[in-house]
Amino acid sequence: MVCQTCGAAMAGDVQFCSKCGAQAVAAYPVYAYPPAAYVSRVQQHVRTLGILWCVYGAYRIVRGIVAIALIGAFTTHGFAGEPFFWGRFGGAPWMHALIPIIGVMTVVWAALALLVGYSLLTRRPWGRVLALVVAVLSLIRIPLGTVLGIYTLWVLASGPSGMEYDAIADGAE
Repeated sequence: MVCQTCGAAMAGDVQFCSKCGAQAVAAYPVYAYPPAAYVSRVQQHVRTLGILWCVYGAYRIVRGIVAIALIGAFTTHGFAGEPFFWGRFGGAPWMHALIPIIGVMTVVWAALALLVGYSLLTRRPWGRVLALVVAVLSLIRIPLGTVLGIYTLWVLASGPSGMEYDAIADGAE
């Protein structure tokens, strides 16, 4: 018999799992279909999580490019031949200095998100730790970063999740 909670092997006469303490589920009747193979919670969600982090990284790249283009157009001769801020506010050359800052932030955040996605999709042993760190940092990026950070923490943060991810990562190598 197999524990329905953690997937550990159990003797047929025990009432509780020796690994996680869950109560043993009664065997299925002969006429019923056999239970499906056990798939852990982490294993069910880690592929989806990896894909979402890759999509989030691509989103960050696109958003950074749009921000750079808009700031460049507003502070230089981008729209209708006259800078947007020059005539109305006496100039805003300081905004032009934001372009490299936004560029660096875009590259760093997109690279981190893509690296997390890659590490989760390929089940790297260090992927869980990196995903947790980047998830905590992305919580302040409302709304998408917050949602993705919460989902990542829900899947990977608990102690049993760490053991499940380590088992998955060991099996992938």
